[in-house]
Amino acid sequence: MLVKLFGSAVYGVDAKTITVEVDTPGGVIGVFIVGLPDNAVKESTDRVISAIQNSGFDRPRARIVINMAPADIKKAGAAYDLPIALGILAATAQIPQDQLHDYVIMGELSLDGTVKPIKGALPIAIQSRAEKFKGLIVPKENAREAALVNNLEVYGVENISEVIDFFTGKLVLEPMKVNTREEFFDAQSHFEIDFNDVKGQENVKRALEIAAAGGHNAILIGPPGAGKTMLAKRLPTILPPLTLHEALETTKIHSVAGKLPGNTSLVAQRPFRSPHHTISDVALVGGGGIPQPGEISLAHNGVLFLDELPEFKRTVLEVMRQPMEERRVSISRAKVSIDFPASFMLIASMNP
Repeated sequence: MLVKLFGSAVYGVDAKTITVEVDTPGGVIGVFIVGLPDNAVKESTDRVISAIQNSGFDRPRARIVINMAPADIKKAGAAYDLPIALGILAATAQIPQDQLHDYVIMGELSLDGTVKPIKGALPIAIQSRAEKFKGLIVPKENAREAALVNNLEVYGVENISEVIDFFTGKLVLEPMKVNTREEFFDAQSHFEIDFNDVKGQENVKRALEIAAAGGHNAILIGPPGAGKTMLAKRLPTILPPLTLHEALETTKIHSVAGKLPGNTSLVAQRPFRSPHHTISDVALVGGGGIPQPGEISLAHNGVLFLDELPEFKRTVLEVMRQPMEERRVSISRAKVSIDFPASFMLIASMNP
């Protein structure tokens, strides 16, 4: 039986819908995945089979072919476990398939069937709404983040049994509701540290106030203990508050990188990033086999602080030249080219 359901892949800060096709054509028993999967996706078969058995369903005893389309785009990560498992159960007639195609389904599975969190839930939700899917099913830990997108039913699940019961009608899941604007405005004014804490230092404070007003870069030169790092950390608290659009844009980047704080679903304050001086070029500007955002993108709409500026490698400082001018960075690889936003204030410090 051929079954089609939908997942999503994150490229850059945007998502692309992936069609997961599962068929039982007959032949040698086993599970075969095609469609340019990486090792994490290939290994999903063992996790999925164990999760299916430990959730009280029968181990499939047939040849199962899983195609992930578009087949020319690399599929990476363990977040496809849940749609693959549901596809196998539907293809072997253990659950009905009539509603599966209405939802985008994503989640990593443990061997006991527990659904574990994923990266990039916010861009996946945005793309799901754009393509007019009825709803999105994600791990419970990602539900608040995905529910920032309105006009889309987002369901958070803890294990595969909940999803199966939802599709068989045994369980009614309540969609996650988040008042995005209320959460955004509540979180804007709660700072752990504040520029107001600084006593004295009037000349430095005036310089940083001018830099904050105009979005200028600045360098602080002074002996150890003069308060350079302390002042730089407090700079985001005098920058203009993020707009809701900027907050969502910043949240997307942190979501894709897996850097979203566990206690929040929205980055409502300007980010402050302070990488160590041993950082590599790729870690600063972004990259990797499947390009991920670097520190300059994580500092988008906020402050990038380079402490002990002369200690950074020359090549690391040189690669920032173009992103600082263009306010974005283009990561090009043999098979993919991705743009990450990188509009940040650069604050550096050094000893005399």
